[in-house]
Amino acid sequence: MKNFILDTNVLLHDPQSLFKFQENNIVIPITVIEEIDKFKKDMNETGRNARQVSRILDTMREKGSLATGISMPGGGMLRVVLFSEKNLKHLPVDLREDSGDNRILSVAMDTRDQFPDMPLVFVTKDSNLRIKSDAIGLVAEDYESDKVDIQELYSGTRNIEVPPDAVDRFYGQGWLEAPSGLLPNEFITIVDSSNPSHSAICRNSPELGRIVPVFKVPKEGIWSLFARNREQSFALDVLMDDSIKLVTLVGKAGTGKTLLAIAAGLHKTAEENVYNRLLVSRPVFPMGKDLGFLPGDIEEKLTPWMQPIFDNVELLLSGHETDKRHSNKGYKELMAMGLLDIEPLTYIRGRSIPNQYLIVDEAQNLTPHEIKTIVTRVGEGTKIILTGDPYQIDNPYVDSSSNGLTYLVEKFKGQRIAAHVTLTKGERSELAELAANLL
Repeated sequence: MKNFILDTNVLLHDPQSLFKFQENNIVIPITVIEEIDKFKKDMNETGRNARQVSRILDTMREKGSLATGISMPGGGMLRVVLFSEKNLKHLPVDLREDSGDNRILSVAMDTRDQFPDMPLVFVTKDSNLRIKSDAIGLVAEDYESDKVDIQELYSGTRNIEVPPDAVDRFYGQGWLEAPSGLLPNEFITIVDSSNPSHSAICRNSPELGRIVPVFKVPKEGIWSLFARNREQSFALDVLMDDSIKLVTLVGKAGTGKTLLAIAAGLHKTAEENVYNRLLVSRPVFPMGKDLGFLPGDIEEKLTPWMQPIFDNVELLLSGHETDKRHSNKGYKELMAMGLLDIEPLTYIRGRSIPNQYLIVDEAQNLTPHEIKTIVTRVGEGTKIILTGDPYQIDNPYVDSSSNGLTYLVEKFKGQRIAAHVTLTKGERSELAELAANLL
């Protein structure tokens, strides 16, 4: 059994973390409760999490005293420990300034001294606080119940060597028996073992139990858009397959994630009428310093955040003039026709979204809890696509390993109605690709 000291950011990141330490004891310094109280009035995800933490602790308080300890469902005890000024004297001189972090560290030191025979671990998502803890002899860890090893992230694709006749047989009959070990909707490049240039790209179909050819783009393209590389072909294949309800596209800037998703969404909505409308959304996070409050009505306020979506739609519309039904129509006309809606994620909580093609852009800025909130809004007949680059994160509370997009990829990688593609080659421009690689 161990004593775990929880920092404020752990509880704000995941209110359910209180129940994820099995039979071990949990100690919450009173300073953490005070810091959580400061966030309770915030009308964002952090504020909601703060209120949830308070409700959980208040409910548990009814079972006993938080000061002496309350039995947890999985075993162990939960205590809230008061801070004492004399505890600061246990810290090195440089850390005796009366601050929230130092108060929490002093409580951790005091708890360790009170229970010398019980290992103590300080859990915090603050890397600097983990460094300080290590410097004063405390064992410190990040909260990793929802972390993903970004280097081992499921790519959605693999190469398999096959006998020379297998590639010809695949082209001839249009399928092959699926090799063992493949995940549902995983993409495969089958390569002739005697001639590496003799190959074929295919997908493992969970319905057929076979590997089948990827979607063949018609000669006019998907809203005049064509795949420029193998991964983009994979992406279009799952974006156009109505049996796959959840698609995740991960890749660096310029790989075409958002453009491919919007093109497929417009085609499915405006051309094939499979879905009632295309709904494109993204979290509102600025790059660099925030602009503060913006004047105007709600549309004018949101335009700076939604402009990248508008740009992609306009690019597709400008290249689609061969179809007279949509020639010279801007995105505003599509919105007026009810075929397209672009809005921030702020308004998604509490909704039910049926029969729509839903694209969530910049999903790497979302927490695992926010991702759960979004995906559970999906109603009957809706397809959801989440795109993002785990290495370009503007949300200060998540990183490349703990963001909701990578969490979702790992959790859904074996599901029949989900598919994932990692795009690697930039196609925006030669300069953009060079910048993405060099910088």
